[in-house]
Amino acid sequence: MAEAERIIGTPDIPEAEGAGPEQSASGSEDGRRPGSEDGQRAEGEPKPEAEPTPEPQAPADAEADAEPEPGPQSKGRRKIAVLFGVALFAYALDLISKMIVVAKLEHHEPIDVVGDLLRFNAIRNAGAAFGMGEAYTIIFTVIAAAVIVVIARLARKLYSLPWAIALGLLLGGALGNLTDRIFRSPGVFKGAVVDFIAPKGFAVFNLADSAIVCGGILIVLLSFRGLDPDGTVHKD
Repeated sequence: MAEAERIIGTPDIPEAEGAGPEQSASGSEDGRRPGSEDGQRAEGEPKPEAEPTPEPQAPADAEADAEPEPGPQSKGRRKIAVLFGVALFAYALDLISKMIVVAKLEHHEPIDVVGDLLRFNAIRNAGAAFGMGEAYTIIFTVIAAAVIVVIARLARKLYSLPWAIALGLLLGGALGNLTDRIFRSPGVFKGAVVDFIAPKGFAVFNLADSAIVCGGILIVLLSFRGLDPDGTVHKD
């Protein structure tokens, strides 16, 4: 019996043969699941990094590069600069002209400019403009100083160009004559103003007087038009 079994051989067992493949298939299924991220990526391949999300750009501001409009304070500073620029110009012209007149014309014969209609004749005037009120030199000196203070205070509320020019003429003329009254003889606050412009049939005056008169006329015209120093216009 044993000899017969040896010759015939042991029959194959189906369960034993199928155990290996089923186990292998099961193991393959457990090791890599279809559709999973790890199953789609080869072993050892690095996981791809997520692309950075671009940051939203702020919308360009078209008005950022535009030049800002000057405000009221900036405009006021410009008008103040005009006022003092006009005043400095008028004062310089008056001062230089008086220095030339004192050095070249005083104690000399008058110079005819336009025949007998206009001449340069140097005189000393202790009064107000055009030789008026010679007995009140100190009073006119105080008035000139007060005018300068008032104009300086008014400049803080100045937003009108015509008013800046008018006040600049007044300030320059007042400073010109006040300089004479302080520094010229016969003494401080009693000094005589140098006049030299002598039209025919009219009082003798100087450039400071001319600036004061022109500034005053301009202020009257602006007032009639209803224009205030702060730039507002009103109608009565």
